[in-house]
Amino acid sequence: MNLKKSIVLIVLILIVDQWSKIYIKTNFELGESVDVFNWFKILFIENEGAAWGAKLSDVLPISDAAGKLVLTIFRLFAIIGIGYWLFDVIRKNSSKTLTIAVSLIFAGALGNILDSVFYGLIFNDSYNEVATLFSDEPYGKVFYGKVVDMLYFPMVDTTWPDWIPFVGGNNFRFFEPVFNVADTAISTGVGILLVFNKRAFKKIGENDPNVVQEDLKESAPKE
Repeated sequence: MNLKKSIVLIVLILIVDQWSKIYIKTNFELGESVDVFNWFKILFIENEGAAWGAKLSDVLPISDAAGKLVLTIFRLFAIIGIGYWLFDVIRKNSSKTLTIAVSLIFAGALGNILDSVFYGLIFNDSYNEVATLFSDEPYGKVFYGKVVDMLYFPMVDTTWPDWIPFVGGNNFRFFEPVFNVADTAISTGVGILLVFNKRAFKKIGENDPNVVQEDLKESAPKE
């Protein structure tokens, strides 16, 4: 997979990701939801922290604002590192599987970075109102944006039987997290690396009959 195809894949993911987020921000109030199926909902939430809504301020003695800034800066360095990894993978003509996986991870990370860096600057609040794009009263500033999530799959929503110790009578819901297209791209890329690890990191020419024949010729004893 060459650089051009990788860029096309990344751009397509970014377009879908940002379009879906902007649509949700400009058509839904925070917390508003729409049932698509009984196991799939569009639910608008905003994530101020890392994965699953975690915050640095929950584990470090710093303010929410400081934690948000540190997290955004960390994400910027991370996207630079992933970008270099992708460039190196393409430069070395690595396997198509690896290139696709890293491209997906890069696109997803970049999609969420755009939210963190710019959304606080271009949107107003979504509390009890539908936000406006390029608002005159933005809810934050650069580096302090919130990541927009909307994909929710409560495929199982039930109650634990009363006879089960500790959790009996409590609500049980699967799948609980709310995520976005960028998160999906990252998860898919990581999943490809885990499931197709050997194929992704296959050396150039490995299992190629022509290369094997050349290796045999080179290793054969000379008369």
